[in-house]
Amino acid sequence: MNGMKTGRPGWRLSRFRSGLPGAFLLVVLALVAVLTAGCQKKETKTDEKIINVRAATVEKKSLRPSVEAVGTLKPFQEVVISPEVDGIIRKLYVEEGSSVAKGMVLAEINETDYRLDLERAEAALKQAEATLANVKVEYSRKDALYKEQLVTQQQFDDITTRVTLATGDVDRARAALSMARERYSRSRVRSPMAGAVREKRVTAGDFVRTGTPMLWIVRSNPIKLSFSVPEKDVSSLKLGQEVDFRVDSFPGRTFTGRLMSIYPSLDEKTRTLQAEAHIPNPQGLLKPGFFARVTLYTGPAKDTVVIPITSILYENALKKVFLVEGDRAREVKIQIGGKYGESMAVLEGLQGGEQIVVVGQNTLADGVKVNVAR
Repeated sequence: MNGMKTGRPGWRLSRFRSGLPGAFLLVVLALVAVLTAGCQKKETKTDEKIINVRAATVEKKSLRPSVEAVGTLKPFQEVVISPEVDGIIRKLYVEEGSSVAKGMVLAEINETDYRLDLERAEAALKQAEATLANVKVEYSRKDALYKEQLVTQQQFDDITTRVTLATGDVDRARAALSMARERYSRSRVRSPMAGAVREKRVTAGDFVRTGTPMLWIVRSNPIKLSFSVPEKDVSSLKLGQEVDFRVDSFPGRTFTGRLMSIYPSLDEKTRTLQAEAHIPNPQGLLKPGFFARVTLYTGPAKDTVVIPITSILYENALKKVFLVEGDRAREVKIQIGGKYGESMAVLEGLQGGEQIVVVGQNTLADGVKVNVAR
């Protein structure tokens, strides 16, 4: 009896203890669920994503409308120097890079044979002139005798024919002498213009024939700028208008010339029109082959809204930017104009003074919250 009484309360206590962890676990799980739901609701209400961006002020500047292009500097004139007579080059007076004047002797071809030809031609002319002089003396004598009928008609006709033939011999001898002198003078190769030697393909001692390319002479003052413009800008081209350009060899410096030539037709492959400007180059600073960034001005200066090129987003045919208004981003569609260095003109959509996103705009959407980094 004592054992039974003693055992029943113990059994109840044991059962109570064994059920305690399960009940406690249920209570804990319920509390976690309630807290989690509350936190999620709180986060949904208060945690809105903020995007960091950088912004700049939209500027309005007084700018001249222009067309941007790229081009290459070329010689104003270039000639290939070739000998006009065959022979061995006896002397060569220039090297690549040498400056030359118009009429300057560039090279001498061995003139021995041409000098001998000249001397023979001179002697032949003297002989022909002497023969003609003798024939004329005889003609004068027979002419007098013929008038007195002391010589026959045949004799007079013979002397007349001899005068004609001797006169022809003198004319031919003079022509031969002129040609001999020309060949002799051409043994000296001269420059047809002032400029500089761009390339030399021969050396003293080489045998050259008529027409063999020997030297390339270029004239670079003035120098020529060749560039092309897109089809949409062709109407902006006018002969005589000002052309500015920059080259990498002189950073920060702008050179100016005038538009002197506009090609008559577009390149069908690139849909661009070729044009040429002439630029004074008295000091020879500009060299043929320089790459040039060209600005062609098309009108007077006017107030223009400009924004950084990097701020513009392209969406098919649309162009858009994001403005910062308060702590929100606003999408604005724009119409762009010409390029001015690293800036782009805006024709429609902006007035100037707005805050425009220049970094971080690729991740924005209209109305999102932004933080402008300082």
